[in-house]
Amino acid sequence: MFIDTHAHLTDTAFEGQAQYVIERARQSKVQKIITSGTDIKTSRQALEFALHYDDIYCSIGFYPEYIKDFNEEAEKELFVLGKNSKVVAIGEIGLQYTPDMPEKKLQKEAFIRQMSLAYRLNKPIVIHCREGYGDLIELLKANKKFCSGGTLHCFGGSYETAKEAIDLGYYISVGGVSTFKNASRLREVISKLPLERIVLETDCPYLAPHPFRGQLNMPSFIPTIAENLAELKGVSVGEVEEVTTQNARRLFGI
Repeated sequence: MFIDTHAHLTDTAFEGQAQYVIERARQSKVQKIITSGTDIKTSRQALEFALHYDDIYCSIGFYPEYIKDFNEEAEKELFVLGKNSKVVAIGEIGLQYTPDMPEKKLQKEAFIRQMSLAYRLNKPIVIHCREGYGDLIELLKANKKFCSGGTLHCFGGSYETAKEAIDLGYYISVGGVSTFKNASRLREVISKLPLERIVLETDCPYLAPHPFRGQLNMPSFIPTIAENLAELKGVSVGEVEEVTTQNARRLFGI
């Protein structure tokens, strides 16, 4: 079986299609899916969705773009939601230093507070990062006391960054971007990483893998990502399936 460790099943793109999406996933040997929240509303929705389906779990938290709404009240609610056994991680949380995003200082503060929240709940974290890997590694090192492990979701950094994260106890999450024809640098990085520190994700409905690029991404595309990873690592798809599933089970407790 496969596990999709990062999806957005409550996205409006899937409205009215939940049962169909989950059935397609099962038919493709994707037996477990973790759906992610990005603010308080979608975190509530993610948990509600997970409670409705046996094979669905969730992560909850505030994506960098939405941290203006991350206040004490929201933090308290996340803590209450996070006590549910269907919540397997805090995320996606992190840093994004692209234009029109909140100030770096505010992003860092929200990230640390959510790391602390994860620590208090004894949950791993799911990290989103764009153009902020240097600060991310510094924050992870400086706040190791809050580290309960986690993933670097939709990883797009250097080999050096990946190695530092792995040394700190994190996993690298590999998704559809690794199959893109213009992602040769990322594929080279992934090829050097130990399979024992890799998990699979789709980030659906976004970033569908080749040859489905441009289509609505689905958890059922995980085997395509696994096939590409097997080629990059020079191992069988069966080995990728077995090892990445064990990794996800160990990390998220599912």
